[in-house]
Amino acid sequence: MKNIKITQVRSIIDHSQRQKDTIKALGLRRINASVVKQQTPQILGMIAKVKHLVTIEEC
Repeated sequence: MKNIKITQVRSIIDHSQRQKDTIKALGLRRINASVVKQQTPQILGMIAKVKHLVTIEEC
């Protein structure tokens, strides 16, 4: 499977607890933090829920 790089670009302040939990589950802690994950349906679903807070790049 392909890898994708996920970078948090916006703050989670004033967002729902569910979105905050999703960001933490992706392994992001602060703005401009990045993680590399495998492109699975579960990860893509999590990204879809917080797409306004992150950017995605293929690695």
